[in-house]
Amino acid sequence: MNFGRGRSVVLNVGGTRYSFSREVLKDFPLRRVSRLHGCLSEQDVLEVCDDYDRERNEFFFDRHSEAFGFILLYVRHGHLRFAPHMCELSFYNEMIYWGLECSHLDYCCQRRLDDRMSDTYTFYSADEPPAGDGAEAPPAAEGRKWLERMRRTFEEPTSSVAAQILATVSILFVIVSMVVLCASTLPEWRAAENRSVEEQSRYTADSVREPSGIIEAICIGWFTAECIVRFIISKNKCEFVKRPLNIIDLLAITPYYISVLMTVFTGENSQLQRAGVTLRVLRMMRIFWVIKLARHFIGLQTLGLTLKRCYREMVMLLVFICVAMAIFSALSQLLENGLDLGIKNKDFSSIPAACWWVIISMTTVGYGDMCPITVPGRILGGICVVSGIVLLALPITFIYHSFVQCYHEVKFRSARYSRSLSAEFLN
Repeated sequence: MNFGRGRSVVLNVGGTRYSFSREVLKDFPLRRVSRLHGCLSEQDVLEVCDDYDRERNEFFFDRHSEAFGFILLYVRHGHLRFAPHMCELSFYNEMIYWGLECSHLDYCCQRRLDDRMSDTYTFYSADEPPAGDGAEAPPAAEGRKWLERMRRTFEEPTSSVAAQILATVSILFVIVSMVVLCASTLPEWRAAENRSVEEQSRYTADSVREPSGIIEAICIGWFTAECIVRFIISKNKCEFVKRPLNIIDLLAITPYYISVLMTVFTGENSQLQRAGVTLRVLRMMRIFWVIKLARHFIGLQTLGLTLKRCYREMVMLLVFICVAMAIFSALSQLLENGLDLGIKNKDFSSIPAACWWVIISMTTVGYGDMCPITVPGRILGGICVVSGIVLLALPITFIYHSFVQCYHEVKFRSARYSRSLSAEFLN
């Protein structure tokens, strides 16, 4: 639509008028307002606003005027906060209408919105079909809908009753496999299976037919089937392989099949006996199955997300510790063993040996297996302990705030899928 060169454009939002020039309207930060510049007919204009007055070049929007005033403050100053005495969800609805997202809110208001949406199990999704649409979907749409339901069943334990059951069964298999793994290292367990110490270094075909081998095979079969199904129904196969939890699944499953293949191709000859240490290491990698519980527990998901986002702070913490370790280990070795002070501490015979004392002192563990015995060495030890407390505390604040933010994000995502679970129970 041709607004006319030099003419002003008037936006009437809930009875409050705002006047803008045509040039400002072209690159306006709000998508709905900027769309007016590209309208070529009055019909196009009415798809963007509620009404239009050609004589005064005025566009009417039947929206909340106070909320739009706060949104204009964001356009002018770059800070978006909730309007006082207005529901957070209603304000968020106004944001979506004008083309803004949750990320545009200030951090404190994002926290308020997440809490409110988690409490009411309310969420907004651009790809969610409109409620009350009774039209029958085409077969292709039904197929996509079924695949999406399957993905949620396997990826989101709180999305449905079937997902809850599947997650419970998976947790039980993880617990059983861990119990068997721990019990198989007990002497009583080995004696009951009539294995000698030498036989424990080999993974033979007979071990598969023993109770522990049968249980292990059943657990591996379940995890393998689960992993294959999740790979088949995934949208992006390359992205699926790159996900950390999926990599952990492969690391936990692959050693079993490597061990079986080595048993099949080598039997019980000397080559397999020499490879016994490698096979034991591969079988012990089943401990990675514990990390599979991260799919079903918010705490583990929050920990992983926090470590991912705070890797810079973690690297900074390690650098602090390494620098302090280099300084204090060199000084402690010098004071305890390098100088002729009449007493030589053999525990500090070298700088690498002193590094062990420095690290357990800075982390306030202090096993007591080695300690300074000279007066200067003890003074240095006190400084080392105090320095460790200070250095460890510096990045903790950043990591803590990131942990809280990650917890709210994971909790909100879980509550969002719990909404569909509650609806399934009601139906």
